[in-house]
Amino acid sequence: MSIETPPQKPRVAVVFGGRSSEHAVSVVTAGAVLAAIDREKYDVLPIGITADGRWALTADDPERMVFSDRRLPSVAELAESTEGAVQLPTDPTSREVVYGEPGSVPKSLGEVDVVFPVLHGPYGEDGTIQGLLELTGVPYVGSGVLASAVGMDKEYMKRVFASYGLPVGPYEVVRPREWERPDRGAAARQRIVDFAGEHGWPIFVKPARAGSSMGITKVDDVSGLDEAIEEARRHDPKILVESLLSGREIECGVLEFEDGPRGSLPAEIPPVSDHTFYDFEAKYIDSATGIVPAPLTAEQTAEVQELAVRAFEVLSCEGLARVDFFLQDNGEYVINEINTMPGFTPISMYPLMWQKSGVSYPELIDRLIRAALRRATGLR
Repeated sequence: MSIETPPQKPRVAVVFGGRSSEHAVSVVTAGAVLAAIDREKYDVLPIGITADGRWALTADDPERMVFSDRRLPSVAELAESTEGAVQLPTDPTSREVVYGEPGSVPKSLGEVDVVFPVLHGPYGEDGTIQGLLELTGVPYVGSGVLASAVGMDKEYMKRVFASYGLPVGPYEVVRPREWERPDRGAAARQRIVDFAGEHGWPIFVKPARAGSSMGITKVDDVSGLDEAIEEARRHDPKILVESLLSGREIECGVLEFEDGPRGSLPAEIPPVSDHTFYDFEAKYIDSATGIVPAPLTAEQTAEVQELAVRAFEVLSCEGLARVDFFLQDNGEYVINEINTMPGFTPISMYPLMWQKSGVSYPELIDRLIRAALRRATGLR
């Protein structure tokens, strides 16, 4: 009598950290994901990317991957070596991951079946790692190269949404070559002042390609403009200027089901005391939380869910996204932005919205992994 070999569990490489200013948020997200993955269904390989770009083999230790006493965690603290590096396969016919130390023979870490890239911001959420994974032929959770890149760049995100008739607010863009050239910098600055004159102060100056409210400044008058621009440029040489949209901040999660994407119950982000807006410290350090579900009418809820799914589809997103809106005083929604890899920290809005919609955190992770395993690699 033959003995059947039990089926091998899919192996998930959770990749986190990265070179962006959202490094710490990614570490916390990864800790929550690692704690929630069903180890009876999946094998897990944690891989951290240090702030300087080294791919490190890290401890599978979610308890150390948290915000604690206002301390920001890092991959460097979790790495098993200060010099060892992990390498993904470069041959699309192989899914073997290799680990090497200087002066030693590289060793195999085995094959991976799917990558869960919980990276936020540039060098991760912006299509870069997605392109790398397309070259390796390894399936991955989340949107592809184009949707990730467009979703990260707030200028082109707005351009695409507007071209499909989705509502976006007024904005102005200043590109690096404009600000860095003396003969054009004054004209760029005047363009921002003219924008504020047309739409009113205050304005928001932000990096065009960043998240977690990094580098954003609310500017009340022209005296604070130069400092705000330099703060934004610390995160991205390309900046975006937006007018103040009065109204309520509403968020809606989108998740890919077998029959297509669906919108979650929305959340509302109430005004945060001691913060002029919902910035990084309000989100992650002071643990400001939203109201889930948002106190909306049935019609308002249905409308924001429809708009969120439309935004997801026109950008060709896959797997998941969070779409942020302003519900203006006149009752109309305006899209603020889309996040193709929203935060998964224990206090993040995306998992909280889906929990209230009937999808638990572990089920959410499981659905995302299974959706990635179903998808073919390459053009689709």
